[in-house]
Amino acid sequence: MVERKIRVLVGKPGLDGHDRGAKIVASVLRDHGMEVIYTGLHKTPEMIAEIAVQEDVDVVGLSILSGAHMELFPRVRKALEERGLGQVLLVGGGIIPKDDMRELEREGFAKLFGPGTKTDDIANYITDEMSRRWAKEGADV
Repeated sequence: MVERKIRVLVGKPGLDGHDRGAKIVASVLRDHGMEVIYTGLHKTPEMIAEIAVQEDVDVVGLSILSGAHMELFPRVRKALEERGLGQVLLVGGGIIPKDDMRELEREGFAKLFGPGTKTDDIANYITDEMSRRWAKEGADV
């Protein structure tokens, strides 16, 4: 039986020019056996959603440090839903106040990670959540 790899898109929406953290997370996810597609900087929500469709990803992870998370994260979620990807595991990270994290989770983000989160914790969360989802579908993980 072939084990399915988790496909993760790491996206940087908006004009945020800081990508070191996103690149580190992408590297750790690869080390955990995931296939990772990194969008690069300055992508629109629509561009991120299109890449997610083209790459047939299981997970979309967004990183933002500019403070525009309450504007850009919901726009990415909406663009994904418009393209039939409302079921992807949607996570995000950055400098996001706790109240905003709770609001974004109410709006459909599975999990948001703040400063100081251990990268292995992010990878383990994604692995555990995708294993749970695939077990419900009867897929191999």
